[in-house]
Amino acid sequence: MTRVEFEAAAMLPSSCDTFVALSPSTEGQRIIFGKNSDRPCDEVQEVVYFPATDYGAGQRVECTYIEIDQVAHTFAVVLSKPAWLWGAEMGANEHQVCIGNEAVWGRESADEEEALLGMDLVRLGLERAATASKAVDVITELLEKYGQGGPCMEDQCGFTYHNSFLISDRKEAWLLETAGKYWAAERVEGGYRNISNQYGITTKVDKEHPEMREYARSKGWWDGKTEFNFASVYSFMTTARIEASGSRYCEGKKMLEKNNGHITAETMMDILRDKESGINMEGMFMTTGSMVSVIPTDPALPAVHYFTATPDPERSVFKPFVFVKDVQPFKETCSPSYGPDDPVKKKPRFQSKPDRKHELFVKHELVAALIGSSKDRGQKIQDGMRQLEKKTMEKMERFLTEGVAEPIYLTNQFSTSVQEEVALYNRD
Repeated sequence: MTRVEFEAAAMLPSSCDTFVALSPSTEGQRIIFGKNSDRPCDEVQEVVYFPATDYGAGQRVECTYIEIDQVAHTFAVVLSKPAWLWGAEMGANEHQVCIGNEAVWGRESADEEEALLGMDLVRLGLERAATASKAVDVITELLEKYGQGGPCMEDQCGFTYHNSFLISDRKEAWLLETAGKYWAAERVEGGYRNISNQYGITTKVDKEHPEMREYARSKGWWDGKTEFNFASVYSFMTTARIEASGSRYCEGKKMLEKNNGHITAETMMDILRDKESGINMEGMFMTTGSMVSVIPTDPALPAVHYFTATPDPERSVFKPFVFVKDVQPFKETCSPSYGPDDPVKKKPRFQSKPDRKHELFVKHELVAALIGSSKDRGQKIQDGMRQLEKKTMEKMERFLTEGVAEPIYLTNQFSTSVQEEVALYNRD
């Protein structure tokens, strides 16, 4: 095993799990999307909203490490993102496109040279695509033009990876997997799909980089004659590893199968909270943020996007967001901004780490410690959190089935839910 392979294998369990369920796996003609973002345990994840915006010709956008050409119009987006970077781990846009990314490693070396991060591509896909299929095109065109690369953690360790993306909209989902600038994409039209840090596209390839197969043949990874299998060709581990007993992928797939035909938002939240499987990760890498989206296939009905904005979904509250006009900025889940003085912006980068804790993170950190140290009091707090979450979800269910008659009542919904959570912590 080469050094690159060894380092990748060592990092392999230390990342995320993303899920999507479509009819007929779900209840009520809905698509359910979910993701746990597993990141360094000291990293703060913020939840932020950016409205739709128009731009003039020739304008540029500064991503985490590089500037790229801006488009004439970006869609409104809600994002869950590591506070130190521009991109996002997961999120949704006003057209109810949802995207989550995963770290993947393979035969193609991950590039330490600064380019677009996979997390930048998540945000760019959401800002620029009105459908899941279009998001595949947006991401792959940016990948071709600007490449992917650069440190994926807020330090000098040089932790880099390729990316896979699970993308959904109101009618379908797409799995997009990359290796450098090369990629393959598979359309998911029904049932369910989950991904966990390894290539999963095999012989069903619905879109691809035009030179992807020839590149593999030139490297000696494929003989050009046998049936092309993206995962086996581009991985240095066989797809059998993905199915191995006890892996997060396998456990997640089992939980989806167990609930097949009856998958709901609550089902997805239970899966994301599962610690025995490792999906709710603990340790040096842990689940630092979680997302569950409920997207009715009926375009007349609103979608509801739930975010924790705090670590460990078992000890967090999923709070709802609905795209309506005049959404107000999120103060309580937005981290401090350091502008051009941010150590991430200065070269050499990462010479220091500023405090990026937002208001909810600070409150939750104290409560999480209390839950861990006091069994009875901790259980009382968690019971209160679940009751608050249930009450809010029952309210959202009415909107999901009946629509939104008065959108003005939802302009502050996410922030109101955060304030209710903070009030609960203050009481206890």
